[in-house]
Amino acid sequence: MLKPLIRVLGLSVIVSSFTLIQTTLLTKRIDFRLQTKISLVAAVLSGLIGIVMAYTGYGVWSLVARITLGFFFSSLLLWYWNKWRPSLVFSMVSFRTLFAFGGNLLISGLLDTLYRNIYYVIIGKYFSAAELGHYTRAEQFKSLPSSYLQSVIGRVSYPVLSSIQDDPPRLKEAYKRTIRSSMLITFVLMLGLAAVAKPTVFALIGPKWEPCVIYLQLLCFVGMTYPLHAINLNMLYVQGRSDLAVIIEVIKKVLAVPVIIVAIFFGIKAMLLGMILLSFIAYYLNSYWSGRLINYSWIEQIKDVTPSFIIAAVMSAIVFIEGMFFRLPPLPMLLIQVVTGALITFSICEGLRYKDYLYLKDIIKQNFQNKGKSHEFDQETPKQKFLF
Repeated sequence: MLKPLIRVLGLSVIVSSFTLIQTTLLTKRIDFRLQTKISLVAAVLSGLIGIVMAYTGYGVWSLVARITLGFFFSSLLLWYWNKWRPSLVFSMVSFRTLFAFGGNLLISGLLDTLYRNIYYVIIGKYFSAAELGHYTRAEQFKSLPSSYLQSVIGRVSYPVLSSIQDDPPRLKEAYKRTIRSSMLITFVLMLGLAAVAKPTVFALIGPKWEPCVIYLQLLCFVGMTYPLHAINLNMLYVQGRSDLAVIIEVIKKVLAVPVIIVAIFFGIKAMLLGMILLSFIAYYLNSYWSGRLINYSWIEQIKDVTPSFIIAAVMSAIVFIEGMFFRLPPLPMLLIQVVTGALITFSICEGLRYKDYLYLKDIIKQNFQNKGKSHEFDQETPKQKFLF
């Protein structure tokens, strides 16, 4: 049964390869508005087709169709709306330069993908299908905010930081602001999700999935550091040190071996605790080398993001306690906790006039104010506001 599914899903790899250059060019221009537009249209079209197929009895093939068609529509729209077309010119000099840099990126990406999926294999082999299902569902919930933030921050920060790589003072200042503002959002979302894990699971997929609640809470602490990893690795790429990124990835994956062994002998919860510890060790490795390149050490980074962590921790603790004292149906409880968390966060940040919050608030205001202005100005504004 899996063979035909894998074969058809494999087409997604081929189709998505046609989007790489187009997406890279849009990212280089910091044109995320068009990318978002394309993603939404592709998601809606493929989602509607998947729903129709599901209702007409195609079962799991409806999911396969949604994924494959999502890549197809994205590729089609990118080529339609982005006017770049390849020319029949080959440069050996460019090939050698890009291959040296891109080859390291490929190795680093493959190692990271292997690491992220190895836990599914271990759990599937040594534990029951039910436990694998609980872990997989918890991972999916955690990935919604953490992986999306990691992807967005990585895509945005790389072209912006690259544009000022020859100006060390500006580069460091932009780097610091990127870390501070992005981690405020990350801490609030991930610690908040950990606090509302139970009503989230119960409201969205039902009480029968209760065992995955503790997995989700622990995974939130794992995912909490993902954006920091992305930003620090981007600094290595900005400085042209993709070779260092590969070395760091190899070290991190070697360190992951004890965590895998722990999972086999002591269970999934012990494995998740090991993953939390490993995520902080991995952050140290990433930040140590990137910090040396621009004189911004990991200790300085910790000091800069600690206030945001404290704000998020206070909010999540109050929200968690609220869930323990009030016995309501899952969906109303979830909505109340989310509103409470948002009000607490905004109140603390406004009351303290917290500068990272005010910075993000200013960006949002500027984006709304600039909506009616020219396209050329829109392309410059995100870059300027993101840095200063």
